[in-house]
Amino acid sequence: MGKPGTPEEDRTKVNAAVWRYHPIKHEFEVFSHGTSNPWGIDFNDYGHPFITVCVIPHMYHVIQGARYQRQGGEHFNPYTYDDIKTIADHRHYLGDRGPHAGNFRSAAAGGGHAHAGAMIYLGGDTWPEEYRNTIFMNNINGAIMNNDLLTRDGSGYVASHKKDFIVMNDSWSQWLNFKYDASGSVYVIDWYDQNQCHSPNPDVHDKTLGRIFKISHENDKWVNENLYKASDAELVNYQLHANEWYVRQARTILQERGGNSEIYSLLKNIVEKNQEVTKRLRALWTLHVTGGTDEDYLNKLLDDEDEYMRSWAIQLVTEDKKISETTLSKFSDLASKDDSALVRLYLASALQRLEPSKRWDVLAGLSKREEDVQDHNLPLMLWYATEPLTDLDAEKALELAENSNFDLILEYTLRKISEGEDDTSQNILQKFRNKKSEKSEVYGGMIDSLLSK
Repeated sequence: MGKPGTPEEDRTKVNAAVWRYHPIKHEFEVFSHGTSNPWGIDFNDYGHPFITVCVIPHMYHVIQGARYQRQGGEHFNPYTYDDIKTIADHRHYLGDRGPHAGNFRSAAAGGGHAHAGAMIYLGGDTWPEEYRNTIFMNNINGAIMNNDLLTRDGSGYVASHKKDFIVMNDSWSQWLNFKYDASGSVYVIDWYDQNQCHSPNPDVHDKTLGRIFKISHENDKWVNENLYKASDAELVNYQLHANEWYVRQARTILQERGGNSEIYSLLKNIVEKNQEVTKRLRALWTLHVTGGTDEDYLNKLLDDEDEYMRSWAIQLVTEDKKISETTLSKFSDLASKDDSALVRLYLASALQRLEPSKRWDVLAGLSKREEDVQDHNLPLMLWYATEPLTDLDAEKALELAENSNFDLILEYTLRKISEGEDDTSQNILQKFRNKKSEKSEVYGGMIDSLLSK
């Protein structure tokens, strides 16, 4: 894939992924790999994306550089070895005969395995608070609008099944997408069709049918807004609005207009003085898209008291895939000392955007954090960042893995080195096997097996 006109040899290969495209720089890149038919994506109050998928478990917290469970096929990188699984603690179908067998007989669990659309409700304060930051998705086979609660856990989230929001009572109803508007109401696109699933025969679908619904709470009041008429200062102020519709629309318009000293001053005032981290984040994101941040500014935020601000400073400072030695030193310090698993996750993610030779010290710190060994994301995210180091210096990479508290990193490093075709790789493994250490004893049998291949 790539922007129109990109030569075939310069296109990015995709075989299941979440990707992004920069509307001004016209840059295309894969954000994360894997999953299956991700037909819906949305962001919570902290800017964290989530996708809904089909056939495989339905919910994933999307992390830059992550590789997720696939419905089929193989990851491009043959040294992936394992991928990150669903955050859902439930499934929307019943029985143990597989996801397809549960369709049309699983209303009690949510309706079935296939999902379309994703909306994290941030549409203001007119709807009950219980819906805010929860994710809605249509259950295609069940004709049910599912609702999952997203709860922070370690570096990421757990998705739990809340009471289903709407049961359509009409198997033809297929809600593909839904968005909240300026009033807080939700508009729904319904692909109204007797056939729920894809088919090689295009004639099974009736292309003349379709419906649009509007879901309103009794407190919603119709508004007609044109934010293009707002001044720059008014658009900045919309970053504080309770309804995310205003926030995102205003940010887009400010990005289209380009930055200036007035909006930078106003936005930085929010970042530095607002008491709510979600408001500070909105201002930071707007600063970023309008060109109002630089490395020095973001480095100051690496020392912020709030974990979300530190995390996003890591994300944004590595957007251009290069950082100064000063920033790299700060990353190393955070890796060893920061008490937030979320910050450590963002570091593991950011490392994949830096050339491998810059990763050693940060990985050394992160890989010793014993509290992350059972985390949902960090063990594999650290491996994805570590894996290329074996090509730079296999012996040094093995030493890093041996000093790590993550057995997974050592096991996968040994496997990766064993796949080298020269004698050097075999010698490194044999040297490790001959060491008088606890870990060389624990992995002795594995090494003998690898050496005998």
